Amino acid sequence: MEQIIKVLDKIDSLVWGPPLLILLVGTGFYLTLRLGFLQIFKLPLAIKYLFKKDQDSTGEGDVSSFAALCTALAATIGTGNIVGVATAIKAGGPGALFWMWMAAFFGMSTKYAEGLLAVKYRVVDENGEMSGGPMYYIERGLGNKWLAKAFALFGIGVAFFGIGTFPQVNAITDAVKSTFNIPIVFTALVITVLVTLVTLGGIKSIARVAELIVPFMAVFYIIGALIILIFNLKLLPETIMMVIKSAFTPTAAFGGFLGATVMKAIQSGVARGVFSNESGLGSAPIAAAAAKTKSCVRQGLISMTGTFFDTIVICTMTGLVLIMTGVWSSDLEGAKMTNMAFANGLPASIIGQFIVTIGLIFFAFTTILGWNYYGERCTQYIFGVKGIKPYRYIYIVLVGVGAFLKLDLIWILADIVNGLMAIPNLIGIIGLSGIIIAETQAYFKQLEEVENTTSIKAKSVEEY
Repeated sequence: MEQIIKVLDKIDSLVWGPPLLILLVGTGFYLTLRLGFLQIFKLPLAIKYLFKKDQDSTGEGDVSSFAALCTALAATIGTGNIVGVATAIKAGGPGALFWMWMAAFFGMSTKYAEGLLAVKYRVVDENGEMSGGPMYYIERGLGNKWLAKAFALFGIGVAFFGIGTFPQVNAITDAVKSTFNIPIVFTALVITVLVTLVTLGGIKSIARVAELIVPFMAVFYIIGALIILIFNLKLLPETIMMVIKSAFTPTAAFGGFLGATVMKAIQSGVARGVFSNESGLGSAPIAAAAAKTKSCVRQGLISMTGTFFDTIVICTMTGLVLIMTGVWSSDLEGAKMTNMAFANGLPASIIGQFIVTIGLIFFAFTTILGWNYYGERCTQYIFGVKGIKPYRYIYIVLVGVGAFLKLDLIWILADIVNGLMAIPNLIGIIGLSGIIIAETQAYFKQLEEVENTTSIKAKSVEEY
């Protein structure tokens, strides 16, 4: 097993080498410049759209824009926010959090582009459901069918062996065992049964569950982290300075921490950031394509908020708690490391453990549901609707197996398939960047004209 892990580690380093890191951050950087820092200036509008009914909600689609975002957030807010941040800081030191911020900031414009293209190039499948995502905008926009199929194939790989199953189930069973001392076999069985009941109902069933769980679980976890940050407020400036300093200088060995180079901090931060928020990966646009809307730009803005909430808010809180409590340099890893940080940070340690474990259960469970849908759409693209049922059965079996694999093997496998999935998607986004910019400019020009007309009418009424 150790030999296999070593080989996979080399493949992982190759996949997540400088070319992919430059492609990921570079695509976001390019779009940020061309779109005029849209993730800063249009973020308030994007958040407003989240809570405002779309006038075009009568448009084609299977679920509301909010439900589509919740499905995407269900898949993104998962173990990456708790275990992923812990493994990133464990491997790259506190500086890894800074590079997660950078990847997320530029990733917001990438996520916007993905959501926009998803709605623009979506189609109706044989079952009468909306299908969209990178495979469709690569094929219909770029006219490249083999690259679209490569994305779909890697997407199935991520659902089966990456974000979708193994890391989520392993994290849940491990956390439940350490907190409540419930046997791994029992927890794995319960998860598998629940996943079966929800996923066999398709996107509408998944979206209903996501709409209920996602807002609750996010608020629940954020409140717990905020309490720790408030209790340790005097350590906050020092913690932030440590993050920034460690991002540009090697982190020395300390406690159970073995030390890390700047390159390791960048690699860990970007890779785990992508695992968490999935910007550039091409997964979220698969859910965005199901939204009931006629405006691709509007859905792009709503999609963009997913990266903001996932990384800029939730991952940041986890990272700061890990660093300010000093647990990042301990011998612990994964969920146990975050559990200990919350236990140390809160006045009642038992409450801290419960917050992490309960948060992790909800986070990881909804990620399993969201990724079941992503993999299903990729399967449908390659094999047609006849491939959906076999895919679902295989997925359910893999959910049951994930609890019994080694943590190191799980995260390396996840990183490799994630990286492979991102490459064709980013090529598609760069190739269609002209369409993204044109659609954006046209939408905001029209919006400005509508606002000016409304303002003139209001002024005329006042004068009258």
